[in-house]
Amino acid sequence: QVQLVESGGGLEQAGGSLRLSCAASGLTFGSIIMAWYRQAPGKGRELVARIRSSDVTYYADSVKGRFTISRDTAKNTVYLQMNSLKPEDTAVYVCSADDTQGFRYWGQGTLVTVSS
Repeated sequence: QVQLVESGGGLEQAGGSLRLSCAASGLTFGSIIMAWYRQAPGKGRELVARIRSSDVTYYADSVKGRFTISRDTAKNTVYLQMNSLKPEDTAVYVCSADDTQGFRYWGQGTLVTVSS
């Protein structure tokens, strides 16, 4: 059974930092694509960052230079380090994992609120 469990969300002031974690189980972690999406109130889901098994990364323009995605294969965990937070970063952040067949699994999400 595949499980993705996010943690690390919370309330932070603008300019501050948070680090999100997503612990994966039930998958061959080193062979999968991991990503973070977010959904702000009243908006659609947005891809924030993605990391491939080769460690190639992608970032949305809105977070480039501020957010960093990384993975710890030994811990089956992917992280999203978020610096210089802005109120517009407020959203539910959801972790995803694509397995080798291309099936996508989702976590439950963690709420990030950035106050101005």
